[in-house]
Amino acid sequence: MNLSRFWKDPPPALAFEISEAGIAWARFPAKTPGTPEMNFRALAPGVLSVSPVRDNVLMPDELASSVRTIPPPNGRRREAALILPDYCARIAVLDFDGFPADTNEQRSLVRFRMKKSVPFDVESAAIGYFPQPAQDKKKIDVVVTIAPLETVARYEAPFRAAGMIPGLVTVSALAAVELLDPAGVKILAKLAGNVLTILVLERGALKLVRSLELGEFPTLADIASDVYPTFAYVEDNLGAKAGTLVLCGFGTLEEEAVRKFARELEVVVEPLRSPWGPPGPDNAGLLGYLSSLEMAA
Repeated sequence: MNLSRFWKDPPPALAFEISEAGIAWARFPAKTPGTPEMNFRALAPGVLSVSPVRDNVLMPDELASSVRTIPPPNGRRREAALILPDYCARIAVLDFDGFPADTNEQRSLVRFRMKKSVPFDVESAAIGYFPQPAQDKKKIDVVVTIAPLETVARYEAPFRAAGMIPGLVTVSALAAVELLDPAGVKILAKLAGNVLTILVLERGALKLVRSLELGEFPTLADIASDVYPTFAYVEDNLGAKAGTLVLCGFGTLEEEAVRKFARELEVVVEPLRSPWGPPGPDNAGLLGYLSSLEMAA
């Protein structure tokens, strides 16, 4: 996957990742375009509550106040990339025997396939999708992200009010994929609060995405109960064994998780890395976005 494939014009040089913990942001100053400025603005508990089925922005004035502290350079309106929490949307990989060339037909087909698998009205939802480069002549895999339109609008609103135009909107896990080496079969397990997002990639192409809400304080046993069946899925459906498990957002659980999963799964287990420091639960998508800018340069 490569975010840069969506850019017809120069990509937004101002980017934000929103999480319940706060707003991570980055921009490229005009004087030193190769060096991003990065910062983080914490949000008070309760400002956001991430969900695919209810309002996420519980304190809109508080969110707007935080966004206003990060104005666009020179006070001008600027296009920005906006990276949303994984669990506010549903992400799926749909396989098709054939995919029409017409955009309207594509959208109708994707909405039809997603109708029974999401807990909200797909006809009034915000939807993004992209066909992946074919690795199998028999099937075309299409990655779909869908969320209630009102949810996306509520996240965008304070940025628009502050003079920014969300030109690219995605979710954290999909942006974080940009940090992975595309070789081989890999599984990324990304923990953000009590939400675990698992992605399976084969030679850089997404094969499975799951986003799961765990208990209030997830344990390694909770996480393992979802990670281990994913390895079985890979062997059954891809005919190959995943060689690497990449962890992100595990915090104090990371050391023990690396030892446990390496021992029990007999695979390479390593933390997600970036040139700008260790990606965490609140900035992995942002760092992935920065990586995509480098690849597009």
